[in-house]
Amino acid sequence: MKAVRVTEFGEPEVMRLEDLPQPKPQAGQVLVSIKAAGVNPVDTYIRAGLFYKKEMPYTPGTDGAGIVDSVGPGVEGVKPGDRVYTAGSITGTYAEAALCKASQVHRLPASLSFSQGACIGVPYATAYRALLHKARALAGESVLVHGATGGVGLATVQLAKALGMKVIGTGGTERGRDLVLEEGAEHALDHKDKEHLNVAASLAGGGLDVIIEFLANVNLGSDLKALGQRGRVVVVGSRGTVEIDPRELMSRDASVAGMSLFNADEKELASIHAGLLAGFEAGYLKPRVGRELGLKEAATAHHAIMEESAFGKIVLVL
Repeated sequence: MKAVRVTEFGEPEVMRLEDLPQPKPQAGQVLVSIKAAGVNPVDTYIRAGLFYKKEMPYTPGTDGAGIVDSVGPGVEGVKPGDRVYTAGSITGTYAEAALCKASQVHRLPASLSFSQGACIGVPYATAYRALLHKARALAGESVLVHGATGGVGLATVQLAKALGMKVIGTGGTERGRDLVLEEGAEHALDHKDKEHLNVAASLAGGGLDVIIEFLANVNLGSDLKALGQRGRVVVVGSRGTVEIDPRELMSRDASVAGMSLFNADEKELASIHAGLLAGFEAGYLKPRVGRELGLKEAATAHHAIMEESAFGKIVLVL
């Protein structure tokens, strides 16, 4: 089978397409014939050797969608021929086939394409965990999705809208802001505008209840000033360090929570994906594919996800 391989940490060009033997599922494992693989920012951090270091060589990717090829002993709930999406993988999803734990494989609703299925794993589970498990967001509250045009941001907008929150999103381009409004936000602000946080706080009635933050090293200090009483910031992305004034938290009884999806255990993940499946089947969650590339274009995808404005999810199609 064809698979992308990384043999050393470095720039996107360290990824190479190679021929590998197709793995065989053991007890509790599922082999999925991958039709589309999702590209996430964390994939680039791992490839560069920044976080969650891997033993070499390895195949990138945790998110994908396709058809069950075969299952190992003891697997229940899925069978060969089923349409599924993956939220995690043993061997990596940038490949024609991926070996997964049974718990990492979930039914793909008939209403979603394989490319849409490849958008689910990290983006939607991150959005769900940040909004519901960490921020403990409630219907009627206000939320600022601070960087709403990427895969996780759009998923957060959809979830917050479905929950009955007042949703404010930001984007750095007019096209991105239009997309945020299409996905259900009441307001879309330009985060390049120095006053956008003041505007967001005003739209929320004087202070935001929840901020989902994607670039904390730039925004966190200013986020705190835009919170209302007992406001919460959940940090799901940061590219460096930041200095904050704790008094901004103290005066509001506010809180900041950091979050990584990799810290969720199997029980929590099962709950998250049960909730997501209900949303996909009901139609109020619908993944947005921003760009499709071929498997051999993995390096291009990694450059794009870090260097270009996001308008949905980048996927590799097979």
